[in-house]
Amino acid sequence: MSNRLSVAQGEFELNRLPTRPRELLRAWDAADEYLLNALAEELTLPDAARILIVNDGFGALTVALNALRPDAVSDSYLSQQATRLNLAANNLPEQHVSLLHSLEPLQGIFDLVLIKVPKTLALLEDQLIRLHSHLTPSTQVVVAGMIKHLPPSVWKLLERLLGPTTTSPARKKARLIFATLDSGLIVPPSPYPVSYRLENTDYLISNHANVFSRDSLDIGTRFFLQHLPFRQHAGDIIDLGCGNGLVGLIAAERSPEATVCFVDESFMAVASARDNFYRVFKEQRAATFCVGDGLMNFESASADLILCNPPFHQQNTVGDQIAVGLFKQSRRVLRKEGELWVIGNRHLNYHNYLDRFFGGHSVVASNSKFVIVKAVLKG
Repeated sequence: MSNRLSVAQGEFELNRLPTRPRELLRAWDAADEYLLNALAEELTLPDAARILIVNDGFGALTVALNALRPDAVSDSYLSQQATRLNLAANNLPEQHVSLLHSLEPLQGIFDLVLIKVPKTLALLEDQLIRLHSHLTPSTQVVVAGMIKHLPPSVWKLLERLLGPTTTSPARKKARLIFATLDSGLIVPPSPYPVSYRLENTDYLISNHANVFSRDSLDIGTRFFLQHLPFRQHAGDIIDLGCGNGLVGLIAAERSPEATVCFVDESFMAVASARDNFYRVFKEQRAATFCVGDGLMNFESASADLILCNPPFHQQNTVGDQIAVGLFKQSRRVLRKEGELWVIGNRHLNYHNYLDRFFGGHSVVASNSKFVIVKAVLKG
């Protein structure tokens, strides 16, 4: 499969992250192609136009428009890192691009805003509210996505928070939505982060817009929490793929002498985990919070216990490659006799990978939907 994107702006070599041998998926989709070609054919920009790109999956838009010096906002560390690598692979200067994470404040007014529709509608809502004060009625806003990822709720949200919309014809199962700012609209404050009280505790759990199961405790995490170990001397614990940090939070409660590290590739997830941990423990407990590509930057043999509820999708792609990568990283980062605990839907068969990487596994608990398995790094 070719990794070369050919659009009106040129030809570009693009790759996904995390990398894997014999990659079968491209680092862009037909909506990226449609958007880039439409920009060249239909849109006129003022000199020194300010351009904002939102939710650029692996940097296709940012790389192709590098000469225009855009700002690019993402909640994904992997997305930003892929953008950096793809810029370098095409000999394009990274300093032409300002890469911002989802919680950083925007600056000034933009002339053109390009938005790839995210998987989570709440994230789009939060982004549009943050964006509103940086637009004028002359700002061109173009929203792109594959038709299967553009439910009517996307149009309703755009019209509620920005103004009237028009729609392009479908092309290769992709569509563009053009939105015009209605300066008379009263835009409400962002409802995010949202909060709920964790059942059977006094803990108030807050969640930014892009956090999984932000309105209530999901059933998988509930099952995991019920079976987390109690350990007086647990050493270093990692909540890998932490989301809002509930697993690490309860692990810290059950292991009072442990130091917990919360890791996720979502900036909003790690921010939520930090808020939740310090709301419970104040400054009385040490913890670290890391946004990154799993355990890529962790030292070998630096953890005693890794707790992982791995994601089984990346953006809109379902698969186990993220989980498999996390399991391989965990083997390197665990100390001898350290343990990796994993929860997943029964049909995902994560135990097969643990057997491959660790030489065996044991079942901690299971029910009709989920199974918790652990693997021990033998000396």
